[in-house]
Amino acid sequence: MIDEAARIPAFDVQRWVNSPPLTPEALRGRVVLVDVWEYTCVNWIRTAAYVRAWHRDYAAHGLTVIGLHAPEFAFGKQAENIDQGIRDHGLTYPIALDNDFQVWEALGNIAWPARYLFDAGGRYVARWIGEGDYDRTEAEIRGLLLARMPDVELPSVTPEATAFVTTEQPSYADVTEETYIGTDRRVPGAVTVTGDWRERGDHVELASGTGTIALPFNAGEVNLVAQPGPSGHAAVGVLLDGHPVRAERGADVDPEGVAHVDRAAMLRLVAGASRDDHLLTLVADDPGFRAYVFTFGP
Repeated sequence: MIDEAARIPAFDVQRWVNSPPLTPEALRGRVVLVDVWEYTCVNWIRTAAYVRAWHRDYAAHGLTVIGLHAPEFAFGKQAENIDQGIRDHGLTYPIALDNDFQVWEALGNIAWPARYLFDAGGRYVARWIGEGDYDRTEAEIRGLLLARMPDVELPSVTPEATAFVTTEQPSYADVTEETYIGTDRRVPGAVTVTGDWRERGDHVELASGTGTIALPFNAGEVNLVAQPGPSGHAAVGVLLDGHPVRAERGADVDPEGVAHVDRAAMLRLVAGASRDDHLLTLVADDPGFRAYVFTFGP
């Protein structure tokens, strides 16, 4: 874990997007929020609206948001994938690509997402791991901006943070846990893979013919991190309890119950399912199609 006496680390990264390279010296005098993210991570995706809001409302008042992207999978190191992810998520603040996890290690980070806050002197102030605490994060940001310049007139608390504290948050109790499909982290019995698949440490890849992946789950939302094969496009049938998903289809599934995969990304397969035991079955016939991990929501 980062030491309480620590300062902003050097950004020894592969590339910057939306900004020239930034250094601790160049950031002196600015309050800095380092947001550790991964473009296919559903937990970070749920936090992204708040991070964008802080940049939107406080950048002009002394806040610099830096998105530190550390890839969970090898495809996340490829420029075309991460650049598309940045566009898809509407990120306009500076992005540092930490492909070798140098800054991650310097921070003592342990997970995605994570937020590290530094004051205008570059001193470490606070860390938040995972989702939530958006109101506390924003309160700390506002306090540091006022300490930096007591006469500053800050805007009202962001609507996003206000909604977070005034809206009942869904419960994750008994929601199926993140389920990895590759052999390194697959829990026995969590998924059933049928057909001619190449099984790798962090994914399975369809070698030929038609293959299925069956997943029992209890959740309202199901997502999948996946990648098409050499064709650049895979059409994956999505079955819920043995039938093409219809009313409960996620945003990336068409009315016929087919998910179209044209890049390495997180796909929203199921949304609004009843909180009962269900069976999700994916049917793929695109050679080279890869499936990495299922994630869930209430």
